[in-house]
Amino acid sequence: MYLFGKPATEKPQKIAFLLVPGFSLLCFSSALEPMRAANIKAGEKLYEWKIYSISGASVRASNNMDINVDAELSPSLQIPVLIICASYDVEKSYTETLASNLRKLRSKGTEFGGMDTGSEILAKAGLLNGYKATVHWENFESFTETFPNVQAERDLYVVDRNRFTSGGGTTSLDMMLQLIRVQYGLKLSTEVADQFIYQRFREGNNPQRLASQNPLIMNNPVLSRTIEMMEANIETPYLIPELAQEIETSVRELERLFKKYLKSSPGSYYRNLRLDVAQRLLKQTDLSILDVAIRCGFNSATSFARSYRNRYGQAPRTSRMIIQP
Repeated sequence: MYLFGKPATEKPQKIAFLLVPGFSLLCFSSALEPMRAANIKAGEKLYEWKIYSISGASVRASNNMDINVDAELSPSLQIPVLIICASYDVEKSYTETLASNLRKLRSKGTEFGGMDTGSEILAKAGLLNGYKATVHWENFESFTETFPNVQAERDLYVVDRNRFTSGGGTTSLDMMLQLIRVQYGLKLSTEVADQFIYQRFREGNNPQRLASQNPLIMNNPVLSRTIEMMEANIETPYLIPELAQEIETSVRELERLFKKYLKSSPGSYYRNLRLDVAQRLLKQTDLSILDVAIRCGFNSATSFARSYRNRYGQAPRTSRMIIQP
Protein backbone atom coordinates (compact mmCIF):
# COMPACT_ATOMS: atom_id res chain seq x y z
CA MET A 1 0.00 0.00 0.00
CA TYR A 2 1.42 3.36 -1.02
CA LEU A 3 1.82 6.05 1.62
CA PHE A 4 -0.41 8.47 -0.30
CA GLY A 5 -2.70 5.67 -1.49
CA LYS A 6 -5.63 5.76 0.94
CA PRO A 7 -6.49 6.23 4.65
CA ALA A 8 -3.89 4.82 7.02
CA THR A 9 -4.45 1.29 8.29
CA GLU A 10 -1.48 1.24 10.69
CA LYS A 11 -0.58 3.59 13.53
CA PRO A 12 1.85 5.10 13.83
CA GLN A 13 3.00 5.64 10.27
CA LYS A 14 6.79 5.32 10.39
CA ILE A 15 8.66 7.83 8.26
CA ALA A 16 12.43 8.33 8.06
CA PHE A 17 14.39 11.33 6.83
CA LEU A 18 17.86 11.24 5.29
CA LEU A 19 19.52 14.62 5.79
CA VAL A 20 22.17 15.42 3.19
CA PRO A 21 24.84 18.07 3.96
CA GLY A 22 23.66 21.50 2.85
CA PHE A 23 19.99 20.55 3.17
CA SER A 24 17.31 23.19 3.64
CA LEU A 25 16.22 23.41 7.26
CA LEU A 26 13.02 25.16 6.17
CA CYS A 27 12.17 22.30 3.85
CA PHE A 28 12.89 19.66 6.48
CA SER A 29 10.96 21.36 9.29
CA SER A 30 8.04 22.06 6.94
CA ALA A 31 7.73 18.31 6.43
CA LEU A 32 8.26 17.22 10.02
CA GLU A 33 6.19 19.82 11.88
CA PRO A 34 2.83 18.89 10.29
CA MET A 35 3.27 15.34 11.57
CA ARG A 36 4.06 16.59 15.07
CA ALA A 37 1.00 18.85 14.99
CA ALA A 38 -1.19 16.03 13.68
CA ASN A 39 -0.17 13.85 16.63
CA ILE A 40 -1.08 16.60 19.07
CA LYS A 41 -4.40 17.47 17.42
CA ALA A 42 -5.42 13.82 17.17
CA GLY A 43 -4.39 13.07 20.73
CA GLU A 44 -2.49 9.98 19.63
CA LYS A 45 0.68 9.06 17.79
CA LEU A 46 -0.33 8.98 14.14
CA TYR A 47 3.21 9.51 12.89
CA GLU A 48 6.62 8.47 14.13
CA TRP A 49 9.88 9.58 12.57
CA LYS A 50 13.59 8.94 12.69
CA ILE A 51 16.41 11.00 11.23
CA TYR A 52 19.42 9.50 9.47
CA SER A 53 22.59 10.78 7.86
CA ILE A 54 24.94 9.14 5.40
CA SER A 55 27.69 8.71 8.02
CA GLY A 56 25.70 8.70 11.26
CA ALA A 57 27.21 12.05 12.30
CA SER A 58 25.30 15.30 12.69
CA VAL A 59 24.53 17.14 9.47
CA ARG A 60 25.09 20.82 8.72
CA ALA A 61 22.18 22.57 7.04
CA SER A 62 22.51 25.30 4.43
CA ASN A 63 22.21 27.91 7.20
CA ASN A 64 25.23 26.33 9.01
CA MET A 65 23.15 24.83 11.82
CA ASP A 66 24.20 21.31 12.84
CA ILE A 67 21.33 18.84 13.27
CA ASN A 68 21.77 15.64 15.27
CA VAL A 69 20.50 12.38 13.80
CA ASP A 70 19.41 9.05 15.23
CA ALA A 71 21.73 6.82 13.24
CA GLU A 72 23.64 6.09 10.06
CA LEU A 73 21.59 5.04 7.06
CA SER A 74 22.09 1.31 6.56
CA PRO A 75 20.51 -1.10 4.06
CA SER A 76 19.96 -3.53 6.93
CA LEU A 77 17.34 -1.21 8.44
CA GLN A 78 13.61 -1.75 8.08
CA ILE A 79 12.41 1.60 6.72
CA PRO A 80 8.87 1.74 5.32
CA VAL A 81 9.27 5.30 3.98
CA LEU A 82 12.46 7.30 3.44
CA ILE A 83 12.43 10.99 2.50
CA ILE A 84 15.70 12.47 1.23
CA CYS A 85 16.15 16.11 2.16
CA ALA A 86 18.87 17.94 0.22
CA SER A 87 19.56 21.34 -1.29
CA TYR A 88 22.92 22.89 -2.15
CA ASP A 89 25.95 20.98 -3.46
CA VAL A 90 23.97 17.75 -3.57
CA GLU A 91 26.43 16.23 -6.04
CA LYS A 92 29.17 16.28 -3.37
CA SER A 93 27.22 13.85 -1.19
CA TYR A 94 26.18 11.36 -3.83
CA THR A 95 28.24 8.16 -3.96
CA GLU A 96 27.72 4.74 -5.47
CA THR A 97 27.67 3.36 -1.93
CA LEU A 98 24.72 5.60 -1.08
CA ALA A 99 22.98 4.61 -4.32
CA SER A 100 23.56 0.93 -3.57
CA ASN A 101 22.13 1.32 -0.08
CA LEU A 102 19.03 3.03 -1.46
CA ARG A 103 18.50 0.32 -4.05
CA LYS A 104 18.85 -2.37 -1.37
CA LEU A 105 16.19 -0.59 0.68
CA ARG A 106 13.96 -0.49 -2.40
CA SER A 107 14.31 -4.27 -2.75
CA LYS A 108 12.95 -4.55 0.79
CA GLY A 109 9.88 -2.46 -0.08
CA THR A 110 10.91 1.02 1.06
CA GLU A 111 8.96 3.88 -0.48
CA PHE A 112 10.91 7.01 -1.33
CA GLY A 113 10.35 10.74 -1.20
CA GLY A 114 12.65 13.54 -2.29
CA MET A 115 12.50 17.16 -1.20
CA ASP A 116 14.25 19.98 -3.04
CA THR A 117 17.28 18.37 -4.75
CA GLY A 118 16.69 15.12 -2.88
CA SER A 119 14.95 14.17 -6.12
CA GLU A 120 18.34 14.29 -7.86
CA ILE A 121 19.78 11.66 -5.52
CA LEU A 122 16.82 9.39 -6.18
CA ALA A 123 17.15 9.95 -9.93
CA LYS A 124 20.90 9.29 -9.94
CA ALA A 125 20.30 6.04 -8.10
CA GLY A 126 17.78 5.03 -10.78
CA LEU A 127 14.87 5.15 -8.36
CA LEU A 128 12.79 7.60 -10.40
CA ASN A 129 13.05 5.95 -13.80
CA GLY A 130 9.57 5.75 -15.27
CA TYR A 131 8.11 8.02 -12.57
CA LYS A 132 6.79 11.55 -12.55
CA ALA A 133 8.79 13.81 -10.23
CA THR A 134 9.68 17.39 -9.46
CA VAL A 135 12.71 19.25 -8.15
CA HIS A 136 13.48 22.82 -7.08
CA TRP A 137 12.80 25.21 -9.96
CA GLU A 138 16.44 26.37 -10.07
CA ASN A 139 17.47 22.81 -10.94
CA PHE A 140 14.58 21.93 -13.21
CA GLU A 141 16.26 22.45 -16.59
CA SER A 142 19.39 20.50 -15.64
CA PHE A 143 17.22 17.78 -14.08
CA THR A 144 15.28 17.25 -17.30
CA GLU A 145 18.48 17.15 -19.35
CA THR A 146 20.32 14.79 -17.01
CA PHE A 147 17.50 12.34 -16.31
CA PRO A 148 15.51 11.78 -19.52
CA ASN A 149 13.90 8.65 -18.04
CA VAL A 150 12.15 10.75 -15.40
CA GLN A 151 8.99 12.64 -16.34
CA ALA A 152 9.83 15.98 -14.76
CA GLU A 153 6.98 18.29 -13.72
CA ARG A 154 7.14 21.93 -12.62
CA ASP A 155 4.62 21.29 -9.86
CA LEU A 156 4.81 22.11 -6.17
CA TYR A 157 4.87 18.41 -5.39
CA VAL A 158 4.26 15.20 -7.31
CA VAL A 159 2.93 11.88 -6.05
CA ASP A 160 3.38 8.93 -8.39
CA ARG A 161 2.64 5.52 -6.87
CA ASN A 162 5.38 4.84 -4.28
CA ARG A 163 7.43 7.93 -5.09
CA PHE A 164 6.70 11.46 -3.97
CA THR A 165 8.78 14.58 -4.51
CA SER A 166 8.47 18.26 -3.68
CA GLY A 167 10.19 21.39 -4.93
CA GLY A 168 11.59 22.43 -1.56
CA GLY A 169 10.89 25.24 0.87
CA THR A 170 7.27 25.36 1.98
CA THR A 171 6.15 22.91 -0.72
CA SER A 172 6.94 20.10 1.72
CA LEU A 173 4.29 21.59 4.03
CA ASP A 174 1.73 21.38 1.22
CA MET A 175 2.73 17.81 0.50
CA MET A 176 2.47 16.68 4.12
CA LEU A 177 -0.89 18.42 4.57
CA GLN A 178 -2.08 16.43 1.58
CA LEU A 179 -0.76 13.23 3.21
CA ILE A 180 -2.68 13.99 6.41
CA ARG A 181 -5.79 14.78 4.37
CA VAL A 182 -5.56 11.47 2.48
CA GLN A 183 -4.86 9.37 5.56
CA TYR A 184 -6.95 11.04 8.26
CA GLY A 185 -9.36 13.41 6.55
CA LEU A 186 -9.82 17.06 5.69
CA LYS A 187 -10.78 18.08 9.23
CA LEU A 188 -7.45 17.08 10.77
CA SER A 189 -5.49 18.47 7.83
CA THR A 190 -7.28 21.80 8.21
CA GLU A 191 -6.61 21.88 11.95
CA VAL A 192 -2.91 21.34 11.30
CA ALA A 193 -2.88 24.09 8.67
CA ASP A 194 -4.63 26.42 11.13
CA GLN A 195 -1.98 25.65 13.72
CA PHE A 196 0.61 27.15 11.37
CA ILE A 197 -1.70 30.01 10.31
CA TYR A 198 -1.59 28.55 6.81
CA GLN A 199 -4.76 29.78 5.23
CA ARG A 200 -5.04 27.89 1.98
CA PHE A 201 -4.21 24.48 0.59
CA ARG A 202 -1.99 24.53 -2.46
CA GLU A 203 -2.63 21.54 -4.67
CA GLY A 204 0.40 19.68 -5.96
CA ASN A 205 -0.19 20.63 -9.58
CA ASN A 206 0.18 24.33 -8.85
CA PRO A 207 3.36 25.72 -10.44
CA GLN A 208 6.40 26.34 -8.24
CA ARG A 209 7.34 29.59 -9.86
CA LEU A 210 5.95 31.61 -12.72
CA ALA A 211 6.54 35.27 -13.31
CA SER A 212 2.96 35.32 -14.49
CA GLN A 213 1.89 34.62 -10.90
CA ASN A 214 3.15 38.06 -9.84
CA PRO A 215 0.10 39.88 -8.36
CA LEU A 216 0.81 42.86 -10.61
CA ILE A 217 0.53 40.61 -13.64
CA MET A 218 -2.16 38.11 -12.70
CA ASN A 219 -4.93 40.70 -13.03
CA ASN A 220 -3.99 41.26 -16.66
CA PRO A 221 -4.86 38.09 -18.63
CA VAL A 222 -3.08 39.25 -21.79
CA LEU A 223 0.23 39.84 -20.03
CA SER A 224 -0.10 36.74 -17.88
CA ARG A 225 -0.81 34.49 -20.86
CA THR A 226 2.05 35.98 -22.86
CA ILE A 227 4.58 35.27 -20.10
CA GLU A 228 3.25 31.74 -19.65
CA MET A 229 3.84 31.11 -23.34
CA MET A 230 7.34 32.55 -23.12
CA GLU A 231 8.20 30.29 -20.18
CA ALA A 232 6.85 27.25 -22.00
CA ASN A 233 8.82 27.95 -25.18
CA ILE A 234 12.48 28.43 -24.34
CA GLU A 235 14.19 26.20 -26.93
CA THR A 236 12.03 27.35 -29.85
CA PRO A 237 11.06 30.91 -28.94
CA TYR A 238 8.25 32.77 -30.61
CA LEU A 239 8.78 35.97 -32.50
CA ILE A 240 6.95 38.78 -30.73
CA PRO A 241 4.45 39.25 -33.59
CA GLU A 242 3.70 35.51 -33.38
CA LEU A 243 3.07 35.82 -29.65
CA ALA A 244 0.76 38.76 -30.23
CA GLN A 245 -1.16 36.74 -32.83
CA GLU A 246 -1.50 33.75 -30.48
CA ILE A 247 -2.76 35.99 -27.68
CA GLU A 248 -5.05 37.80 -30.11
CA THR A 249 -3.64 41.22 -29.40
CA SER A 250 -1.26 43.64 -31.11
CA VAL A 251 2.50 44.05 -30.80
CA ARG A 252 1.87 47.64 -29.77
CA GLU A 253 -0.37 46.52 -26.89
CA LEU A 254 2.23 43.99 -25.70
CA GLU A 255 4.91 46.67 -25.74
CA ARG A 256 2.67 48.96 -23.70
CA LEU A 257 1.90 46.29 -21.10
CA PHE A 258 5.49 45.13 -20.70
CA LYS A 259 6.72 48.70 -20.32
CA LYS A 260 4.01 49.54 -17.76
CA TYR A 261 4.30 46.44 -15.56
CA LEU A 262 7.82 45.12 -16.16
CA LYS A 263 9.80 48.17 -17.32
CA SER A 264 10.99 46.19 -20.31
CA SER A 265 10.16 45.44 -23.90
CA PRO A 266 8.65 42.02 -24.73
CA GLY A 267 11.77 41.03 -26.66
CA SER A 268 14.18 41.98 -23.88
CA TYR A 269 12.09 40.21 -21.25
CA TYR A 270 11.92 37.03 -23.34
CA ARG A 271 15.66 37.09 -24.07
CA ASN A 272 16.53 37.58 -20.39
CA LEU A 273 14.20 34.73 -19.44
CA ARG A 274 16.08 32.43 -21.83
CA LEU A 275 19.44 33.64 -20.55
CA ASP A 276 18.43 32.91 -16.96
CA VAL A 277 17.68 29.33 -17.99
CA ALA A 278 21.03 29.18 -19.80
CA GLN A 279 22.90 30.30 -16.71
CA ARG A 280 21.33 27.51 -14.66
CA LEU A 281 22.23 24.93 -17.31
CA LEU A 282 25.83 26.16 -17.35
CA LYS A 283 26.09 25.86 -13.59
CA GLN A 284 24.32 22.55 -13.15
CA THR A 285 25.14 20.44 -16.22
CA ASP A 286 28.06 19.41 -18.40
CA LEU A 287 26.31 20.44 -21.60
CA SER A 288 28.58 22.21 -24.07
CA ILE A 289 28.13 25.93 -24.46
CA LEU A 290 26.73 25.35 -27.95
CA ASP A 291 24.20 22.83 -26.60
CA VAL A 292 23.14 25.30 -23.91
CA ALA A 293 22.77 28.01 -26.55
CA ILE A 294 20.57 25.79 -28.72
CA ARG A 295 18.42 24.65 -25.79
CA CYS A 296 17.79 28.28 -24.93
CA GLY A 297 16.77 29.38 -28.39
CA PHE A 298 20.00 30.90 -29.74
CA ASN A 299 21.04 29.96 -33.28
CA SER A 300 24.79 30.21 -32.65
CA ALA A 301 27.31 30.15 -29.81
CA THR A 302 28.49 33.59 -30.90
CA SER A 303 25.12 35.32 -30.56
CA PHE A 304 24.53 33.47 -27.29
CA ALA A 305 27.89 34.57 -25.86
CA ARG A 306 27.26 38.17 -26.85
CA SER A 307 23.82 38.24 -25.21
CA TYR A 308 25.12 36.41 -22.14
CA ARG A 309 27.95 38.88 -21.67
CA ASN A 310 25.59 41.83 -22.01
CA ARG A 311 23.33 40.40 -19.29
CA TYR A 312 25.85 39.00 -16.80
CA GLY A 313 29.05 40.91 -17.58
CA GLN A 314 31.06 37.78 -18.30
CA ALA A 315 31.42 35.06 -20.91
CA PRO A 316 29.46 31.80 -20.53
CA ARG A 317 32.71 29.87 -20.11
CA THR A 318 33.79 32.12 -17.24
CA SER A 319 30.45 31.64 -15.50
CA ARG A 320 30.89 27.87 -15.71
CA MET A 321 34.45 28.04 -14.38
CA ILE A 322 33.34 29.95 -11.29
CA ILE A 323 30.87 27.23 -10.35
CA GLN A 324 32.82 24.24 -11.66
CA PRO A 325 36.56 24.97 -11.18
